[in-house]
Amino acid sequence: MKSAFGYYAYRILSWLFGLLPEPAVRRIGYAAGYAFSLYPGAKLRMAERHQRRVLGPRGNARKSARRAFAFYGRYWAETFWMQPRRHAAVLSRTHIENIDRLHTAVESGRGVILALPHLGNWEAAGLRAAAEGARVLAVAEELGNERIVEWFIELRNMLDIDIVLARKGVTRELLKRLRSGGVVALVCDRDLAGSGVEVDFFGEKTTLPAGPAALADRTGAVLLPVATYFATGRGHEFTVCPPLEIPEGETAEDRTALGTQALAHALEDLIRRAPEQWHLLQPNWPSDREERP
Repeated sequence: MKSAFGYYAYRILSWLFGLLPEPAVRRIGYAAGYAFSLYPGAKLRMAERHQRRVLGPRGNARKSARRAFAFYGRYWAETFWMQPRRHAAVLSRTHIENIDRLHTAVESGRGVILALPHLGNWEAAGLRAAAEGARVLAVAEELGNERIVEWFIELRNMLDIDIVLARKGVTRELLKRLRSGGVVALVCDRDLAGSGVEVDFFGEKTTLPAGPAALADRTGAVLLPVATYFATGRGHEFTVCPPLEIPEGETAEDRTALGTQALAHALEDLIRRAPEQWHLLQPNWPSDREERP
């Protein structure tokens, strides 16, 4: 019963938001997210810890954390709203900084890995990437509700994003896409499996997924750190960083470790551009888990 309720709740929200004009959707999402931040729960405290890491002791971490909730609300509202008939409107209000780097990487035929943090609206980024001839294969987290998983896959397929679930065989699918010269997108600022590479991230040791650097080392694919940001008002802005070269090392493990640390520094720079849009609300450092109530 609970699984069916969650599924139909998503479908109803998608239908309701689909009826509204974009400005209303954006404002409702922002307001709803901010309203959730007024509850002083564990997620707000965690978001505040993360913001403090980015902003330093002089920044207003609580204010920035509340805005992170608000932007996360906007993300969900926009995702519900972006139905196929709206794609042209979404694309018309996007801008990519350094788009030539993406085109050059795709044209190399080596395969492309887009490595990004939890910033902005990556659904809109996937739609724009496809329009630029770089349709992505992304990895989706396994959820307990199979109906919701299927709905997410259907939604992202409608946004011209191909999906593979984070289960056995996922690496094979990613390798297949890269070796055919295709594009893979990996959100990589959180180590879900807890088996990643130790890095220094915002001045504190944690682990990040080895996947982007390991795949680049194994296949020779171009590794591009990228980010998506909400524009002021309607629209989205994307940025493409210079290709990240995998440092030399004696073994594949050494190269992956060095490459993941280099990627961590690139992600730091991208997050610092708009920390209040970094909607990471879960523990991400060992000290987060130690202090979690």
